[in-house]
Amino acid sequence: MKTLIAAYSGVLRGERRAEAARSENKNGGSALSREGSGRWGTGSSILSALQDIFSVTWLNRSKVEKQLQVISVLQWVLSFLVLGVACSVILMYTFCTDCWLIAVLYFTWLAFDWNTPKKGGRRSQWVRNWAVWRYFRDYFPIQLVKTHNLLTTRNYIFGYHPHGIMGLGAFCNFSTEATEVSKKFPGIRPYLATLAGNFRMPVLREYLMSGGICPVNRDTIDYLLSKNGSGNAIIIVVGGAAESLSSMPGKNAVTLRNRKGFVKLALRHGADLVPTYSFGENEVYKQVIFEEGSWGRWVQKKFQKYIGFAPCIFHGRGLFSSDTWGLVPYSKPITTVVGEPITIPKLEHPTQKDIDLYHAMYMEALVKLFDNHKTKFGLPETEVLEVN
Repeated sequence: MKTLIAAYSGVLRGERRAEAARSENKNGGSALSREGSGRWGTGSSILSALQDIFSVTWLNRSKVEKQLQVISVLQWVLSFLVLGVACSVILMYTFCTDCWLIAVLYFTWLAFDWNTPKKGGRRSQWVRNWAVWRYFRDYFPIQLVKTHNLLTTRNYIFGYHPHGIMGLGAFCNFSTEATEVSKKFPGIRPYLATLAGNFRMPVLREYLMSGGICPVNRDTIDYLLSKNGSGNAIIIVVGGAAESLSSMPGKNAVTLRNRKGFVKLALRHGADLVPTYSFGENEVYKQVIFEEGSWGRWVQKKFQKYIGFAPCIFHGRGLFSSDTWGLVPYSKPITTVVGEPITIPKLEHPTQKDIDLYHAMYMEALVKLFDNHKTKFGLPETEVLEVN
């Protein structure tokens, strides 16, 4: 509004100058010249005002979009960290109120629905296509790179590396349609596998299943690879909790050398192995790294052994400023590269020799994938993937 008023004032000033020129100068040529000058000043003032309006509008829209991106990321982080516990507490509290029947009905239904996650859950294309996931994608930004086609007549196990703190790239690429995974791999149904304990949490389990997330246990994987037809792709974050403990910016390391269970499952079902590496996954959070033998590392390993996850002390940026600490991850690019599938034979009872052979092939393929793409995403040619 102020810009328009200023422009209008410029119009009035231009008209006054033209009128003064006509009254004071009898020379027609001089008056016409000055009047034209006033009119040109009027037009430029209006044009300048319009430019200012569009500039301010664009800046405001850009700022709003950035805040929406931050909020979309924060809602997922909070869901991941506290939604399950918060909903459990609320439902237990509901038992002590006049609304106790709601809690009874939910837990009754939960008992009947208990095994649904083990059968792939209830994915919702509507949820996977929510606009919030596009804001989530654009915040970092996150992109999915396809290097080879996948046959719909085969089943697959994707090994996802590295874990990072929360596996944000794995979630965005395979549990939403923000990066168009279904268009890039038509006919392939991705299932991101995560801790089975998450599916014991009320409401959180529904949220996870709607995105195509399933428990990372043998029963679920056996079902999806043997009783769910073909075209299934199970994404396993192979390094797990142990790998998350060493996640830090500037470090490209994976926990893989002694992780062979996923190879055995692939052999038992004849599912092809697909190495997948996410460049930038370790850059979005900073964490306190406890040295081996310290009390902090001892506590983390105990949690990992008995509960299945390791608590990390980490931080990102604040909600309103990147200069403060908070739970919002840093805005760093994450690029997930899906490599060439390794054809795996179906062996009912694979020997340790068979497992070691294909595990070695997988490690070699992962290192090759990393080396072939590292310079495209900001890493030097001398960067080496550390395989632990």
